[in-house]
Amino acid sequence: MKSNYKIAFVIGTRAELIKCFPLMLEYQNHNVPYYFIGTGQHNLTEFSKQLGIKKPDVVLSKESSKSSKFNSKISQALLWGLGIFFKIKKELRSLPNLKYLFYHGDTMTTGLASVSSSRVFNWFKKYQSVHLEAGLRSFNNKEPFPEEIMRRIVTYFSDVLLAVSEGSYNNLKRYHNRKRVIQVGNTGVDSVYLALKMARDNNIKPLNDKPFNLVTVHRHENLVNKERMEKIVEVLCCLKKQTYFALHDNSKKKLEEFGLLDKLKENKFVHLIKPMDYISFVYQMSKCDLILCDGGSMQEESLIFKKPCIVLRKATERQEGLKSNFQWLSRLSVYNIKDKMEEYESKDYKVESFKNPYGEVGVSKTIFEVLRK
Repeated sequence: MKSNYKIAFVIGTRAELIKCFPLMLEYQNHNVPYYFIGTGQHNLTEFSKQLGIKKPDVVLSKESSKSSKFNSKISQALLWGLGIFFKIKKELRSLPNLKYLFYHGDTMTTGLASVSSSRVFNWFKKYQSVHLEAGLRSFNNKEPFPEEIMRRIVTYFSDVLLAVSEGSYNNLKRYHNRKRVIQVGNTGVDSVYLALKMARDNNIKPLNDKPFNLVTVHRHENLVNKERMEKIVEVLCCLKKQTYFALHDNSKKKLEEFGLLDKLKENKFVHLIKPMDYISFVYQMSKCDLILCDGGSMQEESLIFKKPCIVLRKATERQEGLKSNFQWLSRLSVYNIKDKMEEYESKDYKVESFKNPYGEVGVSKTIFEVLRK
């Protein structure tokens, strides 16, 4: 019965589920039932099974089979979001004893969950809306877009803000008198170690027995800009080590549109591969030599594995990692990227000791304990 649920999650994308599933497991391990609302932004049913959690109790729209539901079509996203807004409100009204509603990150689903569950639209609500991974800021509304704007919206409408680091906690200081702001760390740390254990249990093998690089590019501000994509392709074609580019649907579409896909295919060192499942991908990150990416989570994961990481962006909200000697923001300068690649590949290069600003294993347990009080 829905009256049994005091905990609920609203999740739309695989990236959100990756960061939420350790906390879901924590509730499962303590025999605390939770209600899982999927918005359909990504297909989460099979992924949930792979991660050892229950499938969504309800899915609010047809689940997308592609890596991007909207392919940068803003009008389609807004129309979908309007319907999901009212569906989330309806589901929450059916949970009379709800205490905490969790949502994660900076996606369309996150924004919809925060607004639809806020006191602005639920004057007499008894539950609290909790933002996981709060406080990240690039301080540039166009980088990343629209995520930077979405984070600010979510912060405003949430009741509890779970900051991932000291820096993110400080970014939220203006809200400390009005909201519950708690520095807990990033659940992504738990996700990585759980995924590594699963990878070993499933006997997953490295992509190559020899040293190799790993690449992903999927940020909106990169994909819609031909000049940026040309720079990224030029950089990848300079690599002299086996390089595996996990190519998302939207990335492939844009590379074809800009006439750049064949250039990558013709390079003997670049291998275009289908996106891997999370568990396999985490394992490959643990084995690779160099990461080139524009995704925020991969920046966090490179810190865990202490892998050299070139960030293919002009600004990042994960700024603490840039203080290490193995994570570098490229600002998409081809000349500087080439220099940095030479530095990382030099036999004299060594990764210096660096304390992970996003915490150590056990973040999910901390969240469970803090909110149980």
